[in-house]
Amino acid sequence: MKMKDGFLWGGATAANQFEGGWNKGGKGPSSADMMTGGTHTSPRRITPILEEDTYYPSHEAIDFYGHYKEDIKMFGEMGFKTFRLSIAWSRIFPKGYELEPNEEGLKFYDNVFDELRKNNIEPLVTISHYETPFGLTQKYNGWASREVIECYVRYCDVIFKRYKNKVKYWLTFNEINILTIPFGAFLGGGIIADDKENTNQLRFQALHHQFIASARAVKLGHKINPNFKIGCMIAYMCSYPNTCNPDDILLAQKKDQISNMLCGDVQVRGCYPCFAKRFFEENGIRIVMEDGDQKILKDGIVDFYSFSYYMSTVVSADQNLEIAKGNLLNEVKNPYLETSDWGWQIDPKGLRWSLNNIYDRYQIPLMVVENGFGAVDTVKEDGSINDDYRINYLKNHIIQMEEAVKDGVNLMGYTMWGCIDLVSAGTGEMKKRYGFIYVDKDNDGKGTLKRIKKDSFEWYKNVIETNGEVALNITDKK
Repeated sequence: MKMKDGFLWGGATAANQFEGGWNKGGKGPSSADMMTGGTHTSPRRITPILEEDTYYPSHEAIDFYGHYKEDIKMFGEMGFKTFRLSIAWSRIFPKGYELEPNEEGLKFYDNVFDELRKNNIEPLVTISHYETPFGLTQKYNGWASREVIECYVRYCDVIFKRYKNKVKYWLTFNEINILTIPFGAFLGGGIIADDKENTNQLRFQALHHQFIASARAVKLGHKINPNFKIGCMIAYMCSYPNTCNPDDILLAQKKDQISNMLCGDVQVRGCYPCFAKRFFEENGIRIVMEDGDQKILKDGIVDFYSFSYYMSTVVSADQNLEIAKGNLLNEVKNPYLETSDWGWQIDPKGLRWSLNNIYDRYQIPLMVVENGFGAVDTVKEDGSINDDYRINYLKNHIIQMEEAVKDGVNLMGYTMWGCIDLVSAGTGEMKKRYGFIYVDKDNDGKGTLKRIKKDSFEWYKNVIETNGEVALNITDKK
């Protein structure tokens, strides 16, 4: 069981969750910089102005800004073929709407990309990953306003030209479909709405603006460098019907359509799907389009489809069933699956199902760019960290990924999420750890930031060396 030659093994991160240096090098505040810390029982808050004596996890995060050489060297030691990171938009345009970029910010990513190349690692860059410049929120209420499209395209023009010989793979927006759920208004769109406001119109209009921005970026990128490969990125929400009751079947289908296919169809096929019209009408949504928008969407389809996958969910028309909480979704508990400490249902076979479902629909190359296991890790007295639970989770998912390839899926790569411990986007915690590399920092922002290899570090190194022969015990060595 191996992947094809040239398969892109690696890891994934986001600037707002690991980069830090939030006000260094001319960087301005992003939407993420205005989010406080939290836990899985105490949610994060959004503060319109920074509060004194309040902890903002993204401000330092794990300080990749000051440790990038050390971290990239460790990724190189694991044998990464690719490393997914995001560019912090407000490091390039501090307020988001300036006409000229910040040279110091551009130089930082020059250094990062050069370091990756030195370690034979291909960058995979997310252009916008939950970090809209807060200046755009203040001036336009983020992506709720069409004016932000021009700001984004200007930003893309700068980074495409600057890094045209350093970066080949790009993603326009991280989990663009986050805007289909209420929590996504600020996280994905930089939109501040009244707590009592029905955000359907705001969110889906903002989503349309991001569709237009993405399509224009794809066309622009291909013009600047025809060798660019530019993809979409979807938070794939695999939903099973709870029973064979037709109401459950239809509900699961609708969930798949709105959560997954809506965004995939627009970005891969270049038009809104037929089911969107009824959904918009029934939810009081009227997408305002300008002349030429439909052509822009058609001309700016992506080269590949990437997605995150952590778990599956179960949906039911019966409102009285036990709920499984996890990752912003409150769906029915699946009695056949185990759960993580954060209530996420662990379903490796759901990844195979998802890969087949996506590929059957779109027939373009796929890439799994987020998949990981958040857990509490313990450093032993001898400094070792045994994380067999993470190894088992990843191994079982990679096995199902390989099964999907045997099913006929064209899979180009896999970047495990949080390859180095980072701040949780949903909760703001450090306690919820994903990485192969432990970072000494706690939920209150205290710690030395020391990097420590976990047992999974050597295991993943073996996976990459053998190109996916994952049936290895933790003690196996090449």
